[in-house]
Amino acid sequence: MNRWLLALALWFAATAGAVAAEVNIPVFAITETGTTMPIGMVKALDTDEGLQLTPSLTGLPPGEHGFHVHANGDCGAKPVDGKPVAGMAAGGHLDPSGAGKHEGPAGHGHLGDLPPLLVGADGKASTAVLAPRLKVADLHGHALMIHAGGDNFADEPKPLGGGGARIACGVVL
Repeated sequence: MNRWLLALALWFAATAGAVAAEVNIPVFAITETGTTMPIGMVKALDTDEGLQLTPSLTGLPPGEHGFHVHANGDCGAKPVDGKPVAGMAAGGHLDPSGAGKHEGPAGHGHLGDLPPLLVGADGKASTAVLAPRLKVADLHGHALMIHAGGDNFADEPKPLGGGGARIACGVVL
């Protein structure tokens, strides 16, 4: 019996540090004047298969949306051609290796490329996505961005997958 208790104690000690990293990211609707109202959260969780992102969002346009980790931890507007543009302070897609390519979450391009965010007819997003090359630790100091349109993970016919305007954003502290 004592050996069993000792083995159990050793197992608990060995697995105590194996708890998966997790962070909740508050997400806000954004405009050219800055962030506006909160629209929910995205839970980021390390798994054996990569980073799982589980949204709990409301008030979004129905359909598929481009979903990315952006380089800067800032959801603010920034001028482009002299006019403020929503979310531009977040910079481009996270690309620490300098790949310069938009190849999707399993490709060898931007590390910040995520699977599309799916929004139901009711404006709610709750379907988890998996980013196999990311971990929670990679998110800190960056922005999680939702684009108005879908993303084809190519630069044709439109640059950066054609996701278009930035409509919602959250900063991972």
